[in-house]
Amino acid sequence: MGQMEAGMKNEMFRQEDMEDDEIESPSERQIVVGICAMMRKSKSKPMTQILERLCKFDYIDVVIFPEEVVLEEPVEKWPLCDCLISFHSKGFPLDKAVEYVKLRNPMLINDLNMQYFIQDRREVYRILQEEGIDLPRYAVLNRDPDNPAECSLVEGEDHVEVNGEVFPKPFVEKPVCAEDHNVYIYYPTSAGGGSQRLFRKIGSRSSVYSPESSVRKTGSYIYEEFMPTDGTDVKVYTVGPDYAHAEARKSPALDGKVERDSEGKEIRYPVMLTAMEKLVARKVCLAFKQTVCGFDLLRANGHSYVCDVNGFSFVKNSMKYYDDCAKVLGNMVMRELAPQLHIPWSIPMEAEDIPIVPTTSGTMMELRCVIAIIRHGDRTPKQKMKMEVRHPLFFELFKKYGGYKKGKLKLKKPKQLQEVLDIARLLLVELGQHNDCEIEEKKSKLEQLKTVLEMYGHFSGINRKVQLTYLRNGQPKASSEEEDCKKDGPSLQLVLKWGGELTPAGRVQAEELGRAFRCMYPGGQGDFAGFPGCGLLRLHSTYRHDLKIYASDEGRVQMTAAAFAKGLLALEGELTPILVQMVKSANMNGLLDSDSDSLTDCQQKVKARLHEIMQSDHEFTQEDYQKLAPTGSPSLVNSMKVIENPVKTCDKVYALIQSLTSQIRKRLEDPKSADLQLYHSETLELMLQRWSKLERDFRMKNGRYDISKIPDIYDCIKYDSQHNASVGLEDTLELFRLSRALADIVIPQEYGISKAEKLDIAQAYCVPLMKKIYLDLQRTHEDEAVNKLHPLYSRGVMSPGRHVRTRLYFTSESHVHSLLSMFRYGGLLDEVKDQQWKQAMDYLSAVTELNYMTQIVIMLYEDNNKDPSSEERFHVELHFSPGVKGCEDEENVPLGFGFRPASSENEDKKPNQGSLEDLSQDQTDDALPVTELINLQRKSPMIRNRKAGSMEVLSESFPNASSKGPTSHRLFQSCSRQSPEIKPAGGLGFEGCSMVPSIYPLETLHNSLSLKQVEEFLSKVCESSAEAQAKTMKALSGLFDSQSQTCLCSPQPPLSSSGSEASLQPPGQPLWQDGSIPSSAVSSAGPSSPTTDSSGIGLNFSFSE
Repeated sequence: MGQMEAGMKNEMFRQEDMEDDEIESPSERQIVVGICAMMRKSKSKPMTQILERLCKFDYIDVVIFPEEVVLEEPVEKWPLCDCLISFHSKGFPLDKAVEYVKLRNPMLINDLNMQYFIQDRREVYRILQEEGIDLPRYAVLNRDPDNPAECSLVEGEDHVEVNGEVFPKPFVEKPVCAEDHNVYIYYPTSAGGGSQRLFRKIGSRSSVYSPESSVRKTGSYIYEEFMPTDGTDVKVYTVGPDYAHAEARKSPALDGKVERDSEGKEIRYPVMLTAMEKLVARKVCLAFKQTVCGFDLLRANGHSYVCDVNGFSFVKNSMKYYDDCAKVLGNMVMRELAPQLHIPWSIPMEAEDIPIVPTTSGTMMELRCVIAIIRHGDRTPKQKMKMEVRHPLFFELFKKYGGYKKGKLKLKKPKQLQEVLDIARLLLVELGQHNDCEIEEKKSKLEQLKTVLEMYGHFSGINRKVQLTYLRNGQPKASSEEEDCKKDGPSLQLVLKWGGELTPAGRVQAEELGRAFRCMYPGGQGDFAGFPGCGLLRLHSTYRHDLKIYASDEGRVQMTAAAFAKGLLALEGELTPILVQMVKSANMNGLLDSDSDSLTDCQQKVKARLHEIMQSDHEFTQEDYQKLAPTGSPSLVNSMKVIENPVKTCDKVYALIQSLTSQIRKRLEDPKSADLQLYHSETLELMLQRWSKLERDFRMKNGRYDISKIPDIYDCIKYDSQHNASVGLEDTLELFRLSRALADIVIPQEYGISKAEKLDIAQAYCVPLMKKIYLDLQRTHEDEAVNKLHPLYSRGVMSPGRHVRTRLYFTSESHVHSLLSMFRYGGLLDEVKDQQWKQAMDYLSAVTELNYMTQIVIMLYEDNNKDPSSEERFHVELHFSPGVKGCEDEENVPLGFGFRPASSENEDKKPNQGSLEDLSQDQTDDALPVTELINLQRKSPMIRNRKAGSMEVLSESFPNASSKGPTSHRLFQSCSRQSPEIKPAGGLGFEGCSMVPSIYPLETLHNSLSLKQVEEFLSKVCESSAEAQAKTMKALSGLFDSQSQTCLCSPQPPLSSSGSEASLQPPGQPLWQDGSIPSSAVSSAGPSSPTTDSSGIGLNFSFSE
């Protein structure tokens, strides 16, 4: 306030001077700027700062109207002024201010009449719409208290209909009064339902999650679609039509915790507005006639939408903004009033501020892009039941939801599942009343259908789904005794799937991994110094982290992604809001979903061969080893040695399952344990159902074994030995050991036995994903749509222009297997010539299982010292982790070479090959020399002690980082630590009986690939698949136009499609050579079934990057 008082004093001195010196012309009087607002606004810190600066204009004086005068005196007694800054806030008499303006007619900075409109969200939206400004799709629900029946609101389980307009969840419900900040967001049942309730910040909270899913029944509201913004809001502050300052902050709906800095202020970061957004700011400022005006932007799907206009508001604590604001306002006032008052004043011309962006220096490489493909976390056993149905009610349902279009139908929505349950109940009632009726559906199957659908007492799309497939001639007849009772004519195959949901342990695994994942990012200074992995938090909070998370549409995968995001970004609270805002559902173009029911021809053949080999009742011969493990993979060979005779082993497994079910039955008869609570609220009854179904299905009527049930058996015993060990069933370990050995053969080999088949099947699954990875790597070179930091405002951030792109893809086992097969057998590198790759391949073939949370990570670095066109400019690393540790894995774990070991090629080059963006010179931050630490890590020896915990976090060694001992730093410690939510109860985890197993650390497969190598590899793989696909498609139909076949790169000669064993090349040579391709090259045909649509090679991804 000192300067302001000085300004006021100056005015008094000036008057004295004038009395002394009468020669001065009386016309040179001061311009008085009046501030008419509530005291807490007119004396606020930003206002004070700006008025101090405004007083520095020679001819401007400021008068603040005292609050008691404004509230109590008539307007005639208010101070006089030439220019008025007046704005409404709670308790302000806007009517009187309007009266004052009529009386005195001062120049207005913010129009007063328009401030009535700003208090009503309906009017705000109307004005925005008239101006042609993009806003979310919305509808207004006006409730007249005298006439409550008039408004039209129909509420469904997952949508509302307002005046005939439908809003599916997630949607937003805003009170029409802009002063009411109780905005609610409603979530869909598929994401867990409930709602997020936003409010005016109280302490460190701005919203809270509520389980309430139904909308408010009193009051008038605006309903609008929810915009997916990746968890950030942009606030824009205009000062006149040509100046706008924008800041990003964490969206209050994400977890409701307000991020504050060390001084307790909400953390916000200045961001750059795009040209379009600057135009929007101009339109808002002019349409509402508010020179100083704040409004909110949502950046979603590559567009910017205005969702709120707040009227008069200043930026908090930004000195640069205070300077700019005072300058713009002062010039505006002088331009308007100086001529009228004959004040000699000319508009000062200023050189444009030049944005200086410092770059990183040294031979440090800068991390530009992280791409990770991650399998979901620990889940309950997946279960399914198939039955054939012919009742007209099922056909009606099939028709109702458009099943005839594709010949099959997926039902997941609660309403749909309810209809299936209603049919099942109805048929069971009819069967109960008269036995000889026309219902063909088996009673036992109908009962199971009813039991499963009634299971949780409520429907949530995450738990269950029903698939119906049209069979023109009914189900193929299985055996002669069924022949007689079979009817001809069409039927539907009903497949009921349940289980397979993420367990609490799975959530913890994902969150822990997210937390550990931060350590891969450089930096961690300032507010975050001394905390491991805070470099990422800093990148993210300064909006230099362009993060997108994709997940397939299965509930367990989506929840894994949300839990991972929670750990990665240090969020709090429920997963539902995080899921809805941060996770994109990527079931577009089969990116992460595979239609497991439509197997490719190649897969069908492989399964048939696998069944045949595993049905042989003799010890494995040399020939069997050749047939089953042509790649000679040690993990397969070891499992085959454990099994010896596959049929005998299956006999043992079958006997063990029988013993298990009889043990459970005994337990059920014992009154003490009948109502024993198992893990994740399962009962002994349900456990028995699970196992007795496997017992029935595993051994078929003809006495042979159904090999396809082996993964399910392993799945169940793995689950029970980890989570339900407290039940104390006998022989579970033996069952685990044997079923594991069988599963270690069956699971990986279902994805192809020979290299040719592995590639063939892998392409059917993951070409869309590989195309997307190809794009991710290419798009790293600058990008307009990302939140860019404003270089002038972001002090203390070294390289505001650069950002790291992170793309996370959460998916299921099939995609992880396929992607790994592509990297292993697709000819990325030559094992003979590249020692590091050979070691990596040996390591991978020793890995038995791609468990939950398996990760494949690709990291792209840029060396700013190299010529931009040189091949050395960009450098790619490939890392892998087999995921969660098994029950008793420690002994026979294959050892990798640690995370980012010193690569043999780089040893003799410059020692400083650290690949981290050197943020350590950020001005405001006292940083530790990250570089030293990295060198130390880079030069670390490859051998490591197996006993050493394998994930010591980088920064734990920070305090003595300068000691250059030869210690090997592991990036992630094996985090089997219990997560904070879990209180250990006598060595047991939560829910009484489960520990969360730790996750294997990342191992580097290769750390000196060039970007060119990787891009060429990806485009070849995608292209060869495209050509095979094109042939298949041509054969199927000439429907596709030429456009859909445009390829990623220039066309290569077509590959021959001989998939026979003989066509394998010697293992040393890559499968694709540059230039011409020998006719003996391996077939890599895509799926021959027309259903998996990966034909659109023209990279028609419908989502924004």
